[in-house]
Parts: sequence; structure tokens; C-alpha cells
Amino acid sequence: MKSFLVILFLFTGKLQITAQSSFISSQKQYPKVALALKLQGDSLKKQLAALHISWPLKQLYVRSFKYDSQLEVWVRNQKNEPFILFKTYQVCALSGALGPKRIEGDYQVPEGFYYINQFNPKSNYQLALGLNYPNASDRLLSDSARPGNDIFIHGSCVTVGCIPLNSQIEELYLLASFAHDQGEDFIPVHIFPIRYSIEKSREFLVKSSKDDADYQRFSGRLKEVYDYFEKNKKLPLITINKKGEYLPLL
Repeated sequence: MKSFLVILFLFTGKLQITAQSSFISSQKQYPKVALALKLQGDSLKKQLAALHISWPLKQLYVRSFKYDSQLEVWVRNQKNEPFILFKTYQVCALSGALGPKRIEGDYQVPEGFYYINQFNPKSNYQLALGLNYPNASDRLLSDSARPGNDIFIHGSCVTVGCIPLNSQIEELYLLASFAHDQGEDFIPVHIFPIRYSIEKSREFLVKSSKDDADYQRFSGRLKEVYDYFEKNKKLPLITINKKGEYLPLL
């Protein structure tokens, strides 16, 4: 168990050294996480070892496809290495339609480029990983007063704009927790409208956006990132301009 020391200078002029727990050790204090680790820990180590990925996991990338109801988990050992597909999970419920989230209460699952910014081991939906919605793009393009918030990947098959999984949330939560503990502060989560490599999905997107030039342009930028990753198994740098548009640097 990793720990670090915090040195506090007291008003008395004395030094006090206090040991603080690492992120993963603090997560283990919660019953749901402790049980998940007991049931899934050894299996995760073996599955990653089969892919030549060391334990504890250091690098994680998640991408989800709304229309196809899938969530992929990618892993790697070091930042300069290509990602390897670990597993594809079924998203077990969906609300809203294709298109980004733009206002509170629209039941939309966001589309765009996010990262995990919250770990909730006490969620009413088993376990939950929060996303940084609204991001910088959303704050420019969504309703300024009520863009919405509290978007999670969580357990239980209910949703009003989140991404729900079944029991696989335990695996994903553990992987994200260990990666965060190992220094990956911004675990990327990319949410695409479709899996662009599937003809049926492309046809549905074309039909859904035929009268919406803005959404065609928006989804086209998402596709650029999808295509880059498909080719390189690495993520491009993604910037956001003053209009809130994603600008991937490919």
C-alpha cells in the first residue's frame, strides 16, 4: 500500500509528520469497493497480464457509442505506447437521441470529449464515475443558465442522461481507481454518437442529421478523433476554439 508523508508546521514551531493514505487505499475503506476488489481483483490482474499490461494499471481510456449502446475500455502501460482494447461492455439503457446535451432536463447523453472527475463509492447506482460535463465546449454552446450536470457512468440500468452498465461497473471503477492512484489525473472519456465504422450506424446518423448542418459539422469533428484513434491507437490533442468547436490537432 502506497503512502506519502505530509509535514505540517505547527504554530508551536514543532514539526509533525502525518501519514496519509493513497487514493486507492482510501477507496478500499468503502464496502462496495472492498467487495469488488475481493471478487474482481485477481481476475483483473490475470486479464491484464494476458495483454502484457502491468498491475496496477497506469493508463486507461474509455470511449462510448450512443446508438450502438457500447462502451470500450482501453489500457496501456506508458503514455508513449498505443492503447490495447481490454473489453467492450454493453450500455444497458439509453435516454434521449443522437446529438449533444444542451440544456438541463433534455435527457440527452452528452457527446464530446470528457474526463473522469469524480469517484462515488456510495452511489445509489452501485458505483459511479462522474464526468466533467459541462466542459469548456458545452459551456459555450449549451444553455448558459441551465446546461445540466451530474453525468455519470454508473451501475443499474436506469438513466436520464448518464451511461449505465450492469455489474461491469465494478471492473471499470476498479481500473479507473488504480489508474488514478498511479497518476492518471485526467482519465479520458470520449462519447461518440455512433461507431463510425458500422454502415447501419452511419446511415442512422445521416438520417438523423440531414436537416441539421451544425450537428453534421459537430459530429464530423468527433469522427476525426475516432478515425485518428482507429489508425494510431493514440489520442490526439484536442483544443476548443472561441465558438466552442472541437479542433483536434491530428
